[in-house]
Order: sequence, then C-alpha cells, then structure tokens
Amino acid sequence: MQRSGGIVGNSGQPWVLRRVRLTWLSFMLFFILVFFPLIAHYYLTTIDEAGGPDKRIFGPRPGGELCEAKHVQDLCRIRESVSEELLQLEAKRQELNGEIARLNLRIEACKRSIDSAKQDLLQLKNVISQTEHSYKELMAQNQPKLSLPVRLLPDKDDPGYPPPKSAQNCRLHTCFDYARCPLTSGFPVYVYDTGSYPWGEKLDPLVKQGFASSVKSSVYVTDNPNIACLYIVLVGEIQESPSSPPASPLDLEKQLKVLPYWRLDGHNHLLVHLSRKSLTQNFLYNVSTGRAAVAQSTFFEHQYREGFDMVVSPLVHALSEPNFLEVPPQVPVKRKYLFTFQGEKVESLRSSLLEAPPQSFEEEMEGDPPADYDDRIIGTLKAVQDSHLDQVLVEFTCKNQPKPSLPTEWALCGEREDRLEVLKVSTFALVISPGDVQLVASAGCSMRLFEALEVGVIPVVLGDHSKLPYHHLIRWSEAVIMVPKPRITELHFLLRSISDNDLLAMRRQGRLLWETYFSTSESIFSTILASVRTSIQIPAAPIREEPAQEIPHKAGKLAGTDANMADNGDLDLGPVEVEPPYASPRFLRNFTYTAADVYRTWNRAPGPFHLFPHTPLDPVLPSEAKFLGSGTGFRPIGGGSGGSGKEFQAALGGNVPREQFTVVMLTYEREEVLMNSLERLNGLPYLNKVVVVWNSPKPPSDDLLWPDIGLPIVVVRTEKNSLNNRFLPWDAVETEAILSIDDDAHLRHDEIMFGFRVWREARDRIVGFPGRFHAWDVNHQSWLYNSNYSCELSMVLTGAAFFHKYYAYLYSYVMPQAIRDMVDEYINCEDIAMNFLVSHITRKPPIKVTSRWTFRCPGCPQALSHDDSHFHERHKCINFFVKVYGYMPLLYTQFRVDSVLFKTRLPHDKTKCFKFI
Repeated sequence: MQRSGGIVGNSGQPWVLRRVRLTWLSFMLFFILVFFPLIAHYYLTTIDEAGGPDKRIFGPRPGGELCEAKHVQDLCRIRESVSEELLQLEAKRQELNGEIARLNLRIEACKRSIDSAKQDLLQLKNVISQTEHSYKELMAQNQPKLSLPVRLLPDKDDPGYPPPKSAQNCRLHTCFDYARCPLTSGFPVYVYDTGSYPWGEKLDPLVKQGFASSVKSSVYVTDNPNIACLYIVLVGEIQESPSSPPASPLDLEKQLKVLPYWRLDGHNHLLVHLSRKSLTQNFLYNVSTGRAAVAQSTFFEHQYREGFDMVVSPLVHALSEPNFLEVPPQVPVKRKYLFTFQGEKVESLRSSLLEAPPQSFEEEMEGDPPADYDDRIIGTLKAVQDSHLDQVLVEFTCKNQPKPSLPTEWALCGEREDRLEVLKVSTFALVISPGDVQLVASAGCSMRLFEALEVGVIPVVLGDHSKLPYHHLIRWSEAVIMVPKPRITELHFLLRSISDNDLLAMRRQGRLLWETYFSTSESIFSTILASVRTSIQIPAAPIREEPAQEIPHKAGKLAGTDANMADNGDLDLGPVEVEPPYASPRFLRNFTYTAADVYRTWNRAPGPFHLFPHTPLDPVLPSEAKFLGSGTGFRPIGGGSGGSGKEFQAALGGNVPREQFTVVMLTYEREEVLMNSLERLNGLPYLNKVVVVWNSPKPPSDDLLWPDIGLPIVVVRTEKNSLNNRFLPWDAVETEAILSIDDDAHLRHDEIMFGFRVWREARDRIVGFPGRFHAWDVNHQSWLYNSNYSCELSMVLTGAAFFHKYYAYLYSYVMPQAIRDMVDEYINCEDIAMNFLVSHITRKPPIKVTSRWTFRCPGCPQALSHDDSHFHERHKCINFFVKVYGYMPLLYTQFRVDSVLFKTRLPHDKTKCFKFI
C-alpha cells in the first residue's frame, strides 16, 4: 500500500508543477495579447493630446491630410483621375444606350418603309407590265407583223425567164434573177474552178494565181452553188500559143452552155476577163453570152450593155504589192513637164506631117465631119511644144517598136519602167481615146490611166465617148479631167488655169482611187463584187472584228479612290453622269439607202471621211463605208448585221444623249505599274470597261490580284509583241469612244472626263493631252519629230487620247501594211501612224485639251521613250510615212480646248453656270 501511495505521491508532484506552469504561461500570454495593446494605445493617445493637434503622429488627420504626405501624393492623383474617367465612361455609356435605342426605332421605321416601298415597286412593275402589254397590242393592231422574206432557191434545172429579144437589150431588171439575191442573203458568190472548163488551162498563170488568191480572201465567196446569188467565171486573159489557137465564138458558146449552173441562159453569171497587156483579145467578141454579164477592159459600142456589163481596170500587179517607196511624192504640185504623151498610131500621121497648118474645126465642120480628130490633136500639141510657153513632152512616134494595139488606138511606147520615169516628172498625162468612136473602152487607155494614177499624175482624157473603169459608180471628175476632142485648142489654157489646191486635191483623190480599186488583184476582185452588189442594192457584209482571247485573272480587294485623281484642279465640269455600264447603240441593218438615199449617196459632196471612203472589202460606193457601223463595209458597234450607215452618219454629227467610253491599256511585263494604273480608274465616270492588251508572251503571274474597280477588266492575249495591238478593233470594245492610255499614264478623273466631253463634240478627231509637232529640216531636207514646248502642234500622243473605233478598223485593215511593218520593226511610232491616218482622212488637225504636256506617273520605271534612239527612230518614221502617203498629211494648229470656267472666278452670290453636254 505504501509503495503504491509513495509512487503516486512522488509522481504527482511534477504533474502539479507542470500544471501550474501552464497556467502561468497562459496568464502571461493573455496579459501580453490583451493588456499590452491597451496600454500602448493609451500611452500613444496621451502623447498626441499632449503635443497638440498640429503635432499628432499616429492619430487620424482631418481633411485628407494624409495625402499631404509626399509618398502618397501620386497615388491620390491617380485615384482622382480614375474616378473622373469612370464617371465620364458611365455618362458615355448612358448616352450610347440612348442612341442605340433611337437607332433601333429608326431601323424599325426603315423596315416598315422598305416593306411599303416593295409593295409600291411591285405595283409599279405590274403597271409597267400591263402598259407594255397594252402597247404591244396597239402596235400589233396598227402595224402589220413583218419578217424577213423567205428565200426561194430555184431548182438546178430551172429554165429561167424567157430570153430577151436581143442580147443588147439585157438590163438588170430583164436579165438578172433577183429571187436568188434577197436583201438579207449576204450576197453569196460562187466562183467556178478554172479547171472545170476547157479554156481554163489556157489562162495566163499570173492572172489565174492572182485571181485565186483574191477569191480565198473574199468574205462573199461560198462553196455551196445552190445558195449562190452570183456565179463568176474567169475567161481571160488567155495565154497566146501558136500550138493552141483560141476557140471560135461558136465553140465558146457551147462551152459556156455546158457549165454546171449556166441554166440555159446564164442568168446571174458574170464573165470576168482581166487583162495584163495593152493589146488584149476581145475574147467574148461576137459571142452570145445570153443573160450573163461581162466584165472586161475592152468593149465595142454594140457589145457593151450599159448598166449591165462592167468596164474593169487592167491587172498590172497580179501577185505583188505596190512598192510605196518607188511612188513619187504628191508635192511639189507642179513638176517638170506640164503634160506628156507618148504613143504612136500610123494611120493618123498623114495630116501632121503636112507643112501647111490644118483647117480649123469650124472650117472642117462646115464641110464633111472629120473622120478622125487625132490629126488635129497632133498638130495642136506640136504647136504647144514648139511655142516653149510651157515645158511639155509629146512624142507621136516610138523610138522602139510600139506595143501592139487595137485599130485606131494609140499604142504604148517603150517598157513600163521607162514610161513611169517620164510620168514621174509630169503634172498631167494625156490619154487620147481611140479614133473609132465604136471602141468605147480599150485596155490601152485603161493601162495609161492606171500608170498615171500610180505615180500621181492627173490624167487628161481626150474624148468624151470613152468609158472609164467602173464609171457608173466612181466620180471620175474628182481625179480626172475629161475634155472633148474638139476642145483640143483650149487644152493648154485649161490646164494652166487650174489652181495648185485643186491639183493637189485631184492628185490625192487619184491616189486613193488607184490604191482602192486598181492596185492589186484583191482590190480589183473586191471592186467587181461590190459593183454588182451595189447595183442590186444588197448591203455589204460587216468587216470583221478582232476576237479577244481573254486571259483569266483573279480580282482582289476593292480598289480605293485616290484623292489626287478625284481633285478637279482648275476644271469645273458641272454635273456628271453616273450610270452603270452600257454599250453604244447598235446600228442594226436597214435598207433606207437602197430606196430613198440612192441619189444623195451617188451625188453627195465629199464628207469628212471622203479620202478613205471604204475598205477593200467594199470599195465602190463613195459613202458606203465612210463611217464605222455603217455596216456597208464596217461592223456596227457592239455587233449587228451591217447596213445602217444612215443612222450612224446622223449620230456622228452630234452628241449622243447617253454615251460611255472604253479604256484600252497596252502593257508589257510591268505588273505593279499596271495595277496602280487600274486602281486610279476606280470611280471614273462614263467608263464602260477596261481592256488590257497583254503584249507579253509571258502570261500574268498566277498570284497576281487585280483590283476590283466595280467595272469589267478584260485582259486580252495577243499573238505577238506589237504596238499595233493597241489599235486592233477588239470585239470586247462595245463603245464608239476609245481612250487609248499607257499603263504608266497619270491623269486625273476630271481631265479624262473633260477630254471625253470634247471628243463627243468632235468625234472625227483625235482628242488628247500631250501635244507634239513636226518640222522641216532645211539642212537635211527631211522631216523631224519635235516634242519641245511650242505654240502649235500637229499630233497628240495616243498614250492618252480619245479616238473613234472606226479608226481602229482603218488602222488594222485599210492602212498600208508597210506602215504597220515599220512600227513592228522599230517598236515605235504607232501614235505617229494613227495621227497620219486621221489627218489624211479628215484633213483636220487633232485637238489638245488642258495644258498638260506630259502624263507619266512619278516614280514609274522608264519606258521605251526614254531610249536615246527613240527620237531618231521617230524621225525616220515620219519621213517613211510621208513616202507611203505621198505627201505630209499632218496639219498644224494653235488651238487648245479648256473648260468654260477654266480659272474663272465667280462672285459668291452668283449661281455657277455649267456647260452641259
């Protein structure tokens, strides 16, 4: 028990001590944690009260005195600024919430207005539809429904009409079957193969080859004889051969009648005889051709059927093109000899060799009429030569053997080259018609006429009974002087009285006639077809347009509007037409000129396009293809069938109410420059589309993004790198107005708009911005190209110029090929060539607008014009073009067009007066 209690007692004392210690520690911790802070707080409070309110250290400070501490001043300012911004944002939020509420109300109102407008629009559409339907009903009631006539094709064995009483009585209305040639037929022509008839093997090889090449290039020739309107048979020129004499007239008649489509009487057939020599066999003399017409160079009076047969020109250049470098210039107007004549006719020399002067015409007419005036002509011309009043050259005997000729016809002397050398120094060339008045047309006279026109000599035809080639359609009085033989004594006076201006005009017209109708086999064949087609009143086929092979491209982002482009500067153009793209009006086929306009067409004074009246496709009717879209030779803008020259001519004389233009931009591997130029066109008024002529064989980059200017951009692939591609008549161009512009040209929108408005008032001119002029170099006796600032100009650069699409056809298809070849050779001068062409046609200078002299964009890569050889090449181009045209067609002008309100200060209280176009 004690051990047990002792153990408890001994062990309990430490436990009590430990319990006391824990209690003491707890009390101390409680005192420290509770009483010590209270004592410290009391002590500190006592210190602040003892020191006064200004010396408080730990107590609260009134009035934000805490911010007076330096280390918290910045934080206070930040707090105040943030508080202020929060207040402002809250106010802004409340304002925006109010604006959103108002806009929502407006949106709801607009939705209700749109719904109402849709209902009104639907009602208007219904009213318009009903009105159109009513209009159509009224038109159907008041006008008969017209449609194209049904084309009736006779059978192959159709016997045709009863034969005329005599072949001499054949006229179109009695011997031509109009049923095979409806107005809408397109004038299909079937040409017999020369190997299909017996005498085809005897034809002159050069004539045969030249004729075949012309047939291949004609747009009217068809291989289907069943639909043909006209059938052509080449009957000459026959190659002379002793082993194979020509067929007799009876045999020839039999050979003609066995032609597959002769149809007993040969109606709608044309027998063509092309001569290459001065003495041409009258192959069809005494041959009954039935209802077939004859086209040849030699006719006797009883053989020629006026209005049915045709006098054609000789075929001199069968296969070769004329060499323009060998053609003498048209200036100076007067040459060494006043007139020349070289020929021989043995039976006419008797009276000229007599010493006594011949009788006067009055004395001869008192007795028997003279059998041949040629004797009197010889005596008079010799007297003029002996008088030495003017230098003339007349020779009535050939130094060498004269060329064979028909009886009473003056034979040609010497070789062709020798005759041309004499004509090159002659002002006039005499063409004496045959003494036999029954010989109304001869190959010898036609050859003299051809050679005179070729070298720029004015022919003087002595004898009013002669019939010149295509005399029923060509106004020969504009290029040839026709003098009756009894007036031979007044001939010298007449030739001396003609002014230089008239001489130059006649010489220029003669050059035109020679180039268009006589120069090549193609022009002769086209003239023959056009003569027949015009006589039966069928409109010509439209000239072809250049098909645009478009290069696919990707459009990028919407192009912006350059503020500099929209700046009008000093130009105040008034209201601007802003409309979606639309093409120029289509001039569809009509037949007004076939009935009501025939007389005016044949007798109208020369118009502005007189010097290039038509293309080789349609080379006869004087006003037939004067205008693009006339259809009589040219395709209407935007398509069509042709035949509407009347409407187009009327539209060409004044402004079109609604019109746009097409930009044609030539480029070559300058993608960045091109993209910048296209972007500058964004927002340009009157613009229809942009045609980019990609002149590089390398296509555009695949990743190239083209700007979206809100209008079509057509990228055209070209066959070769040629500056002539700028003026091709692309079918993608659907407007009459073309703005030709370089890819580095930098023009403001107002300048372009003003140039377009000026062009609309002068549609036959080139209207552009940079002006240039030509000058005569006295030291080197040649023409120079000059780009210096001057008070006059004669050209505007087509790198920024408006012109009519009509000139694109002329440049590409009518202008001499030699000019386009030189442009390709130098890769230069295409703008000079276009200025030459337009000035040659209109006889007017171009029009310069605004004071701009250059148009290159700053910072663009240098173009070809910066090359040192650029100006030397342009000098050569001008002189070469002058040789091709035969004279300098460029005209000077000191005229420049500016806006009506250009640099005009108007009072503020006055209303601006705009010029409306």
